[in-house]
Amino acid sequence: MDPSQVEIPPLKDLTIDNITENVHNINSRCPDPRMKYVLERLVVHLHDFARETRLSTNEWMAGIHFLTQVGQICSDVRQEFILLSDVLGLSLLVDSIDHPKPENSTEGTVLGPFHTHEAHNVGHGSSISHDPDGTPCLVKCTVKDTSGKPIANAKIDVWETDSKGFYDVQYADHSAPDGRAILESDADGVFWFKAIVPVPYPIPHDGPVGKLLQKLYRHPYRPSHMHFMFAKEGFDHLITSLYVRGDPYESSDAVFGVKESLIIDVGKVSPEDVKRYDVKEGTSLIAHDFVLVSDKEAGSLREKLAREAMEAQGRKMKYFQGLPVPDVD
Repeated sequence: MDPSQVEIPPLKDLTIDNITENVHNINSRCPDPRMKYVLERLVVHLHDFARETRLSTNEWMAGIHFLTQVGQICSDVRQEFILLSDVLGLSLLVDSIDHPKPENSTEGTVLGPFHTHEAHNVGHGSSISHDPDGTPCLVKCTVKDTSGKPIANAKIDVWETDSKGFYDVQYADHSAPDGRAILESDADGVFWFKAIVPVPYPIPHDGPVGKLLQKLYRHPYRPSHMHFMFAKEGFDHLITSLYVRGDPYESSDAVFGVKESLIIDVGKVSPEDVKRYDVKEGTSLIAHDFVLVSDKEAGSLREKLAREAMEAQGRKMKYFQGLPVPDVD
């Protein structure tokens, strides 16, 4: 932006005590009220963090180098920044704030760094995994709204690792999607497919996030799980997973994703299942009923919780596109 087009307040003799106020002054000309508010709070917390910890120049530079390395290792199939957000608990926190769920609905959890847009649309009964070493598993599910009405034509994105704990895109010779697919619920809200029983696995720990976990004396493992993502017009977007009960990492997930309501038992198919779904006797079974929240329900609950949070902080706020901004009128 041309400096002659902008009125800049004088910025001189800045100190530990007045730098924050001056950054607010120069940023306050932003016309977007939400962006202005978010940046204001970010600057406050960043500056308070530096003052509280008496951050040294060496530590500041170490942080810069770390974030640079996080960016450098990112690619089309590896998102190290999402991984960093995951291991710091930020991903789960943001999802919980932006996608609140009433008690009678399916809880959300983290997206993870290995969702892609490569998955093919497949029909019910398709095998999403071609891993010969995996334990065969029939997955049959329903998707309904909070009143119990089936949701037809919902888009369901599913993905999981192979039996060795690797996603398809982690292989150097990866050429086609495997262990992932996109399905659509039928008129009764039903969808089903064939997969393998999920296994525990380590998140990528050969990069800067892995080195951070080592310094923190934390393991990189995630419990056995299968990812699901639901999209349907009129309903709040749902990113969730199902976790296998009894997994050794059930209570120490490296990315804080496990919720009690998402822990499931893996059973065995019934004789009726064998005939109806064309699977072998003894095949493992995952069955689950998913419940989506309407956009209206989610929006009302989101604003209600936001108002309660702002009131608890003693902030006078108004709402811009459903999100809080300072009420300065």
